[in-house]
Amino acid sequence: MGRFDAQNGRRPRKGELLYLCMGLNQPGYKLPLFNDSGQRIHSAIIQSCVDCGWAEPWFANPLAPDWLVCRLTVAGVQAARLADGVNDDADTDPLTLRANG
Repeated sequence: MGRFDAQNGRRPRKGELLYLCMGLNQPGYKLPLFNDSGQRIHSAIIQSCVDCGWAEPWFANPLAPDWLVCRLTVAGVQAARLADGVNDDADTDPLTLRANG
């Protein structure tokens, strides 16, 4: 199994990878609720990334309780970096990720 594989043994699909890559440059590896065009990220993509272990719920949004606010997990950072062409493991240590988030 490659480094893209998570708990369920499958690799992220294109939409999932695009979503995961959006969190790479965000503080705490926060994942967005909207894309660059202002369109809301489909909830099925967000939930799929959570179910596969690439993202984790971060906090509840009291203004929109049905919105899932997430951040990348260690596996999600690794998958997104590989897809984005970054192949170093310098910042994928769980302690480093949690210290930055």
